Amino acid sequence: MIDIGITKLAIIGGIALVVIGPEKLPGLAKTIGTLLGRARRYVADVKAEVNRSMDLDELKKMKDTVEGAARDVENSIQTSASDFEKSWAETTGMVSNIETDNSLLGFPEYKHPRKKWRVKQGATPSWYKARTGTRTRALSGAARVARFRPTKVN
Repeated sequence: MIDIGITKLAIIGGIALVVIGPEKLPGLAKTIGTLLGRARRYVADVKAEVNRSMDLDELKKMKDTVEGAARDVENSIQTSASDFEKSWAETTGMVSNIETDNSLLGFPEYKHPRKKWRVKQGATPSWYKARTGTRTRALSGAARVARFRPTKVN
């Protein structure tokens, strides 16, 4: 690096005082200071970005190793499950069909109930709803407040 001592700084300052003049020297020093501050901040930002990218690379490597371990565990579980299913089928004397079918086990196949709830709601007569106090229309918040506002007594 450049070795700048106090004597060299004094010589540079003296030359700058003569060349630039005493009126413009404080403004120049302020400008140089702001430029040096910007340069330091820029260098610090670059260092932080490099560190972030290095950390990101390390995290990617760690993620890959964890995903690989998860895949290995999943494969071992699948192989052990298929071995268990094969041995279970051999032990119980079932057909060599590994997939479990609900009809083989005696359960009926699932059917969605397909309820017609709109028809049920519409089947109640409006006169019955009016007599029992069932709401037939939705009220807005303002209408509900106006409906239940206490009346003024004179």
